[in-house]
Amino acid sequence: MAAPIPPDGAKDRFPELDELTVASAQRGSTRAKRALVDRYQRPVLALISRLLRGYGDSALVEDVAQETFLRVFRALPRFDRDGPARLSTWILTIACHRSIDELRRRRIESSPLESGPGEVAANDRADENAERRMLSRLLDRAIDGLSPEYKATFVLREVHGLEYTEIAQILEIDLGTVKSRLNRARTRLREALSEVYRA
Repeated sequence: MAAPIPPDGAKDRFPELDELTVASAQRGSTRAKRALVDRYQRPVLALISRLLRGYGDSALVEDVAQETFLRVFRALPRFDRDGPARLSTWILTIACHRSIDELRRRRIESSPLESGPGEVAANDRADENAERRMLSRLLDRAIDGLSPEYKATFVLREVHGLEYTEIAQILEIDLGTVKSRLNRARTRLREALSEVYRA
């Protein structure tokens, strides 16, 4: 599975392919398509992996990523290189929507995989970093408990460090909705974590 994206600026994290390579990929060049996958595979895998954490293994992440790139290649001839969306934003939009669809489907089938709080405490009790690791696991569970829409907004902003405008483009919502979802997600996470510490 891909490593998380480093926490630097979004533009540096997702360098765009040059115009000639994109144009060649749009015309069907296998080499250009391979360059596109090489450039964007890591951020796509990182996003899908985080959104689907707890719902399956790396095979599921790979399947959703593969389906994302198949959709990208089917729609690539229609991508407007002179339009408002950057290629990376457009690709992440497809990955995010596909992940949200998978989240909705899996939420209906079952709840996220998780271990009980006793398992976390028992495994880490003797370790000096136990509390930090337990908090991290509890936070992951709380994030996994968010609705797909809130989870996607939170992950794009807080994990991947995207700007509000990029999140709005990816999720195809307005800026106010991005801010509202983010505030609600943060509130729900605070509530979930405070309940754990009150118990």
